[in-house]
Amino acid sequence: MKARAGGQILADQLKIQGVDRIFCLPGESFLGLLDGLFEHRDSIHIVTTRHEGGAANMAEAHGKMTGRPGICLVTRGPGASNASIGIHTAFQDSTPLILLIGQVGRKTVDREAFQEIDYRRMFGQMAKWVAQIDDAARIPEYIGRAFYTAMSGRPGPVVLALPEDMLRDKVQVADVKRAQAVHAAPSPDAIEELRAHLQAAERPLLIVGGATWTAEAVRDITQFSEANRLPVAATFRCQDCFDNRHEHYIGDLGLAINPKLSERIKSSDLLIVAGPRLGEISTSGYSLIEIPTPRQKLIHIHSGVEELGRVYSPTLAINSSMTELARALRAMPPVDGGRWQNSISEAREQYLSFIVPGQVPGELNFGEIVSFLSKTLPEDAIVSNGAGNHTVWIHRYFMHKIFRTQIAPTSGAMGYSVPAAIAAKLAAPERTVVSFNGDGCFQIFGQELATAIQYEANVIFIVVNNGMLGTIRMHQERNYPGRVIATDLKNPDFVALAQAYGVFGERVTRTADFPDAFERAANCGKASLLELVADPEALTVSQSLSEIRENAAKNL
Repeated sequence: MKARAGGQILADQLKIQGVDRIFCLPGESFLGLLDGLFEHRDSIHIVTTRHEGGAANMAEAHGKMTGRPGICLVTRGPGASNASIGIHTAFQDSTPLILLIGQVGRKTVDREAFQEIDYRRMFGQMAKWVAQIDDAARIPEYIGRAFYTAMSGRPGPVVLALPEDMLRDKVQVADVKRAQAVHAAPSPDAIEELRAHLQAAERPLLIVGGATWTAEAVRDITQFSEANRLPVAATFRCQDCFDNRHEHYIGDLGLAINPKLSERIKSSDLLIVAGPRLGEISTSGYSLIEIPTPRQKLIHIHSGVEELGRVYSPTLAINSSMTELARALRAMPPVDGGRWQNSISEAREQYLSFIVPGQVPGELNFGEIVSFLSKTLPEDAIVSNGAGNHTVWIHRYFMHKIFRTQIAPTSGAMGYSVPAAIAAKLAAPERTVVSFNGDGCFQIFGQELATAIQYEANVIFIVVNNGMLGTIRMHQERNYPGRVIATDLKNPDFVALAQAYGVFGERVTRTADFPDAFERAANCGKASLLELVADPEALTVSQSLSEIRENAAKNL
C-alpha cells in the first residue's frame, strides 16, 4: 500500500462511501482534508456556504433527500458552534448527517488552545456518536462506523473531530468498504398480533411519519391502507409519507390540528403508529395520547428500539424500519374493514372542508396563495419551510402528492428553509423547489442567496412580510396582553436585497397578482424571490390580531 496523508485517506473514504457533495465554510484547521478533496474535485462537489449554520442545514436537508448522510465540514470552535443548529435538527428529525470538524493539533490539546473545544462534551446529547480521530491509520475504521451509525436504526447525526496535524500524518492503511444501513424488520408473530388487534378494532387509525420512509414504503403502506380500509393521518411535517389526495388521508397532527381529527384520535380504539416518535407537537402537548398507558390500544412501530416504551407503554411494540414494515403489512392478509368504512368518508370530508382557505384581513390572502400552488405546482415539486406562524398556512393548505416533497424541520428551527431548499435543488435540479419563509425566519440565513446564485440553485424563495415575529407576538398577545415587547421587525427592502445578490425579485401586495408574479419568478432562469406583503392583522389562520387582543382582554 502507498503511504497517504490523513487528509487524503479521509477524502478517499468519503469517495468510497458515495459522497458526491460536501457543504462547508473553509477553515485553516482542515486544510489537509481540503487538499485531499482536490484529488476528487470532479466527483465530490464542495458547496461553499456563507455561514456554518447554513452548511449544516444544507447537509441535513441533503440527508433527508437522499437517505444517506449529508456531509458538513467546518472549522473548530466558532465554526462548530455555528453548525450545531443543523446537528440538533438532524437529531430531532432522525436525519443521517456527518459533521467533520477541524480540531487543534494533538500537542496543544487541553490547554484551551486557539478555538479549542471538547466536542464529545459539546455534542454529547445532540448526536448519536461523537469521536476524535487521533491516529490517521484509523480513519477508514472511524468513517465506516460513522456511516453505519448515522444510517442504521433510528438515523441521526455523527460528529468527528479531526486534529489538524493528524490530517498531515502519512500512513499506510487499507480502505473501508461502502457502508449499508442496517435496519430491523418485524417478525411474523408481530404482524400476526397486529392483525389480531386490527381484526378486533371498531375505530382504528393509522398514523405515519418519522424516518426511514422511502417511495417503496409509501406505496406499500398505501396498499395496506386500501386493503384494510384504514384512515391515515400524518405527523408534524411528515405529510409526504402518504398522498394527501388519497381518499383515506384525513389530515396531519401538527400545529393548529383540525379539532375533529383530534377528537377522532382520542376516540379511536386502536392506533397503529408507523414511524413517528409521537413527540410533543404531534400529540398536541402530549394530550392526544395518555402517558404512560394510553386509553387506546397502541401499536408503536419505530426504527430505533430505544424509542419503544420510552414515553408510551404500547400494547404492541415493533422494532422495524418503515421499508421492512410496509412490505410486511402489504403482504398481510387483510381484515374486513367494512365496519369503519363510513368513518373514513366522514373524516375525509372533514379534512377537505378544513383545507378550504377562509377570509383574512388585508388584500393578500396567504391561504389562497398556498392553495393555488398546491393545485398548480408539479406533483413532485419540493416545498421547504422553517418556523413561524406562516408555516401553519403551508401545512394546512398544501396537499403533498408523492414522497419527499416536504422538507421541513420537526425540530422547529428558524432559518431552515433557505439553506434546505438550496440543498434540495442541488440534489434534484430537475424538480421545482419552493422555499417558504417568514420575514424573521428568512433573515437568519438569507445570506445563502449568494450560495444559490453561485451554484445555480434556481429556487423560488417566498418571504411573507408582516413586520413582526408572528408566533411570539401571538403568544404575547394571548398570555401577556398589553405588554408586547421585542417582536417588531424593521425589515430591509427584500426585493432590493434579492437583486443585490443577483436574484430576481418582485413584491406582491394582492392575492390576484400572485399567479403572474410566480410565473415570472419560475421562468426567470435563476434563483428568484417573491416578497408577499401581509397585513399584520392576519396573524393566524383562525384569528386576527385584533380578535386575539379582544379575547385576551376578556380574560383579564
